[in-house]
Amino acid sequence: PPPLGPIETILRTPEDRFVAIPRAIFPFSPHYVTSHIHKGPPVRIHYLDEGDRKARETILCMHGEPTWCFLYRHMIPGLVRAGFRVICPDLPGFGKSDKPARQEDHSYERWVNWMCDFVVQLRLENVTLFAQDWGGLVGLRVAARFPERFARICISNTGLPTGGKRKPPKVFVTWAQEISQEIPKWSMVLQLTCKRKLRKDELEAYDAPFPTEAYKAAPRIGPRLVPVTNKHSSVEENKGALRVFRNWRKPFLTLFGDKDPITKGGEKIWQHLVPGAKGQPHRIIKGGGHFIQEDCPDELVKGIVSFVKANPLNDDASSVLRSSL
Repeated sequence: PPPLGPIETILRTPEDRFVAIPRAIFPFSPHYVTSHIHKGPPVRIHYLDEGDRKARETILCMHGEPTWCFLYRHMIPGLVRAGFRVICPDLPGFGKSDKPARQEDHSYERWVNWMCDFVVQLRLENVTLFAQDWGGLVGLRVAARFPERFARICISNTGLPTGGKRKPPKVFVTWAQEISQEIPKWSMVLQLTCKRKLRKDELEAYDAPFPTEAYKAAPRIGPRLVPVTNKHSSVEENKGALRVFRNWRKPFLTLFGDKDPITKGGEKIWQHLVPGAKGQPHRIIKGGGHFIQEDCPDELVKGIVSFVKANPLNDDASSVLRSSL
């Protein structure tokens, strides 16, 4: 990836790009916070905020590459019915969030910092993180930085790469170096990798945030920022986060798909590493591809809800956090 540069230009996808998305499939209202965490123009971050804002517990749903919070449309209603507040942000560079214009404006650490700022601005507490793809690479780092805000973690088809001598899977190398750099529409990725056939209006929704090539800096650079070699940035930062998780005794669950060639077997690392993962009902979900939220949303909702109910809050810990906010 190119060297990181100062952010000079911010693009914002015109709202009319999203008007055609039927409310029948995406009836959620937009919300925004503005981050000044990095020098340069402020970055507006879009998010969904569904359910009771005074709910005792929050589910934070983190998307990855090249999607946005539209990915969670099938899961939100079930989580809200279960009594949770559900927060689904768009990473800067994706969805309705602002898009720093150059590839060198984006880095793993900037995405982590933006999302840390997001969590702090919303004063989130008693959070159960659900994260997939880059949502895990970023979300796990946020949880490691602010463990007091997170009650539980559930991950799917993701990880925290730390380089090493082992070669990354060939399918990932092809994706990072070739497909992601050349593919004209991101909807093609969803159509090719989802195990169910997406409708035309769903595919168009995945293309909506990117009206021209100028808006695609983040999804173009994203695959090349994954720290799969020792030469990548953020290797040491991820190693630091893993040290946190080696002592993480709060509940930790893996719900991976059986049809994802990129992260297959990655769940075992977490099941052995994290003390809080011991004895949890980890599952490999049949029929779940990389974008498992599209293939198996009901199974994910059931898994998350039962996970939360089986691991109730520690009232002492949550009261300490509230007193510090």
